[in-house]
Amino acid sequence: MVTRPLSNGPAIQKDLQTIPATVSVIIPAYQASKTIGRALKSVATQTVLPNEVIVIDDGSDDDTFEAAKKMAGAMNGIDFKILHQEHKGAGTARNKGLNEATSTYVAFLDADDEWLPEKLERSLKEIIRTNSVLVSHNYVLCEMTGRETTVRKCDKNFRSPGDAYVNLYRKGYIATSAVVAKLEKILEAGGFDESLLTAQDFDLWLSMLKRPGTPFHIFPDALLRYHITTGSIATHIERRLACTLQIARRFMPALSERPGIPLFSSLV
Repeated sequence: MVTRPLSNGPAIQKDLQTIPATVSVIIPAYQASKTIGRALKSVATQTVLPNEVIVIDDGSDDDTFEAAKKMAGAMNGIDFKILHQEHKGAGTARNKGLNEATSTYVAFLDADDEWLPEKLERSLKEIIRTNSVLVSHNYVLCEMTGRETTVRKCDKNFRSPGDAYVNLYRKGYIATSAVVAKLEKILEAGGFDESLLTAQDFDLWLSMLKRPGTPFHIFPDALLRYHITTGSIATHIERRLACTLQIARRFMPALSERPGIPLFSSLV
């Protein structure tokens, strides 16, 4: 039994010996009635299906819960759960999903994003091939109009000269909706820090990967359409910067055993 207390949150408890080698998809959703159907359809049309999808309605006062429920019959046989909580943020919602997850691997998807059909198949192949704790990939950035603007080449930062963890610390190049990770390792890291207003994902990746030699991998396929929407977390630049600086201070000691320690002022 693995028990790890979350920061300002409940303990996550799992009997990891009984979890099959499958995928749980966790989708936090807040005021997402117009986009949750698109996100869920992108899961249901994967070339390799997950065994379960867990949607957590984060206290929405629109029709998010009802819009998600309408998709239950279109999930291609995937075990489908819709949970509800008071509005506490995406980190708390994701932790609630982690408490429900029953798979070896977890994939995260935001309710306003969508996967390309081969996302899970390619991610599973890469995480097994590289024996990684976590894998991620490139993504296509979409404006509020839906127009695709550019491919964000996260793998370029990963492959940059020097220590990949140091580069992650400096540039934060992992997109949450692109991640597939081992549930066991997420639990060992304590899940998402609910005391952070944003950037809980960045904090978790740094925590999971801080031990030198921990394998992770970013591959070049662009398998995610990342949508910038009104009020999305990505638009709260000042709040994210403040939390990122807090996280940077937290993990500076983890860099002491690594070559090429970056200057604190270089973090953006």
